[in-house]
Amino acid sequence: MLKSRLPTERTDSVLCWFSALGLGPNYWTMLSLVPASVGFLALASHRLAAGLVLFAASGFIDMVDGAVARVTNSSTASGAFIDGVMDRYVELLLCLGLTLYLGPEAYLLLPIPFWMVLMIFGSVMTSFVRAYADHRGVLKDPLLQKRMGGLLERAERLIVLYLGMLLGIFDENWLLWAIIVVAVLSNVTAVQRIIFAVRRGR
Repeated sequence: MLKSRLPTERTDSVLCWFSALGLGPNYWTMLSLVPASVGFLALASHRLAAGLVLFAASGFIDMVDGAVARVTNSSTASGAFIDGVMDRYVELLLCLGLTLYLGPEAYLLLPIPFWMVLMIFGSVMTSFVRAYADHRGVLKDPLLQKRMGGLLERAERLIVLYLGMLLGIFDENWLLWAIIVVAVLSNVTAVQRIIFAVRRGR
């Protein structure tokens, strides 16, 4: 939802100078795994602030790769594929890191790993529903695929989690609530996309 409304021209004008460094968009995509991996280690070591900074840096690099691809006219289907795959790995590192940071204690009568698994499943299903609808030819029109949208896409998920991590530095309950909100709403988003595909599909 947020991604579709964000003007790429504005972000590209800010990030275009990274293309002068000579690195192709795929290199930037792979580079985003570096701070994410270190961020995972930081969270596993119970350093929430460091983890937040590192995963935010990974997200910034993820924005750079798209801007570089557009500015240098080097956007390719394989590049978009690699970008999407790396996004999933970064999210996995974030979720695993938060799981190790928070531990197995219960929150709202359920173990924290339960909420984490629900959040991961919702995040995966959000992407899977669109990809599977395309694979099965349910939505032939590319414009319809883009309009699947939903309440909580990847950008919104990360914003909520990063905000929860920031506030969690002062009170861990904020982080726990952010995880629960993402866990619930990401699955709601997946259901929204399923309904959209069924109603608009062939």
